[in-house]
Amino acid sequence: MIITPFLKLLLSIMIMHNSFPIPSFSCPLYQKQPLLHFKSTLSENINSSFDLDSWNLMSDCCSWERVYCTRIGTIRELNLSSLVPPSDINPIPVYSNILTPIFHIMSLEVLDISSNSLLGEIPGVGFRNLTKMVYLDMHNNKFNGSIPNQVFMLKSLRYLDISYNMLKEKLRPELGYLQNLTTLWLNKNQFYGPLPPQLFELESIQFIDLSDNILEGVLSFEVGKLRNLELLLLKANFLVGKIPEEIGNLTKLKVFSLQKNHFTGGIPSSVVNLKKLETLDLSENSLTMQIPNSIGTLPNVTAIDLSKNLFTGLIPSSIQNLSKLEILRLYDNMLNGEIPTWLFKITTLKKLFIGGQDDKLMWNNKAKIVPTCSLKEISMTYCGISGHIPEWVSAHKDLYYLDLSMNKLQGRFPNWFFERNIEVISLFGNNLTGSISPRLFDYVGLKFLTLSRNNFYGELPENIGNAKRMQVLDLSENNFSGQIPISISTIDALQLLDLSRNKFYGASFPIWGEKSQMQSFDLSHNNFSGKIPMNFPIIMKVLYLGENKFSGNLPWNLSKLVNLQLLDIHENNITGNLEDTFPQIPTLEALILRNNSLQGYIPNNISNLSSLRILDLSWNNLVTPPKSTNGVLPLSV
Repeated sequence: MIITPFLKLLLSIMIMHNSFPIPSFSCPLYQKQPLLHFKSTLSENINSSFDLDSWNLMSDCCSWERVYCTRIGTIRELNLSSLVPPSDINPIPVYSNILTPIFHIMSLEVLDISSNSLLGEIPGVGFRNLTKMVYLDMHNNKFNGSIPNQVFMLKSLRYLDISYNMLKEKLRPELGYLQNLTTLWLNKNQFYGPLPPQLFELESIQFIDLSDNILEGVLSFEVGKLRNLELLLLKANFLVGKIPEEIGNLTKLKVFSLQKNHFTGGIPSSVVNLKKLETLDLSENSLTMQIPNSIGTLPNVTAIDLSKNLFTGLIPSSIQNLSKLEILRLYDNMLNGEIPTWLFKITTLKKLFIGGQDDKLMWNNKAKIVPTCSLKEISMTYCGISGHIPEWVSAHKDLYYLDLSMNKLQGRFPNWFFERNIEVISLFGNNLTGSISPRLFDYVGLKFLTLSRNNFYGELPENIGNAKRMQVLDLSENNFSGQIPISISTIDALQLLDLSRNKFYGASFPIWGEKSQMQSFDLSHNNFSGKIPMNFPIIMKVLYLGENKFSGNLPWNLSKLVNLQLLDIHENNITGNLEDTFPQIPTLEALILRNNSLQGYIPNNISNLSSLRILDLSWNNLVTPPKSTNGVLPLSV
């Protein structure tokens, strides 16, 4: 689950409902001076302007922007978020000691220093003075090291956010000192080790996010002590074992995510007690057994994600009782049986993902479907859907994501297909045929199109460049022919283009502009000829040109592709002396030039390619040097 800025705002309002700005006319000088000192130091450290124009010696600091005072004129809240521009805009590093003047304002209850790209350790000594601190937000900086002990001494602290930093340490038992804590965001760091038992002694805690760290160990039964918990995110860690039955004690839980861990066993029967639960995400674990039928008794659930596990059995019929369900992801399990048509009668459902390579779910192609829901995303892979693209798909007017890959679909695109503004279309591994209509590319919002492993034929439409937001285009393993339309190079957003294993030909290629985001390009197994094209963007990482009819020398300026990691030009008619044109690209990991007509010696400067792991020069006319000049045995090709 992603914690949106809106959710964080709601949490802030809940905690700081009495923190609205109150005008003050008696700002003490001993508090004004530290703020002016902070402003002066900040101006020396950044190149651009910042929003502190109202901070001056002649005015009352309680009237300054980003400053909020109590009724008696002492500073209670400082919002210093996003004052320092990102490091790519402000190349001068800004270190955490810039905060030193702030720590002289001992009346502070709320401090937000988030999104400032601050470097160094969290200044613990300074926090020792802020004993009244209730709300502390330090997320989205570059703090390293550990959480200082002084932070754990802030007994009044209710909200702590240190997410999106570079902290690296074990989660400390001192967390248990923060008995008034209601919200703890530690996600996107490098915390490691087991969950300390003291974490489960925070009786006031409502929101915990420890996702995207490298925590390990077992989710203890002690988690059941957190009776006030509303949000628990432990995704993308190394937690193992079974989900404890005591999870059912968390009757106030609204969001429960254990995504991307190593949990085994089944879903605890006590989950039925989580009547306030809205989001259940147990995806990407090793959970087994059947999905319990009791899952359909959770009245407030809007999202269920059990994908990428080892669940077996049928899709529970009780799911149709979930009157608020909007998202259902069950794909990539080992489920079996006929896919129930009642899924399309859950009126609130908006996103449905089922099927997968190891699933044995089967679609009844004779079923008459009249959906009463309006799906925005449909993914039904490996489901045995045959015949034309189903007519019932057309009933979903707001559909923008369609994945029917690895089925048994036949025929052409139906006319209604071009009347939908679909952003993601994945139909690979079917038996679809026909040419591609220009109407498919009239929608500028098309982002992802993969039609590989079908029977499409003909030339690509000249208007393909109209799909300006296209990021991935995979047309490999079809029977397309003709030349690459020039307009395709005007799609600056395109990152991956795969035209391999078709019948394309030609010796002229599109010219990619400086704004192009192209990183992976595959023209292999076609009939392209002429010299190897070199008009690729500098950010190119993967280039497949093998099994065509390219001729001439290796381009001398290949080395300009300074980000290239893989270059494959095997089985063409490339000539010339290898030592004269050998590409010197430090990022290169794989170089495949076999089955060409290269001559000369294997160059000595091959040792400069420190990243190189795969080198294939076989079946050329290369010879080894007469003797080694550096004590290394000569290569044989």
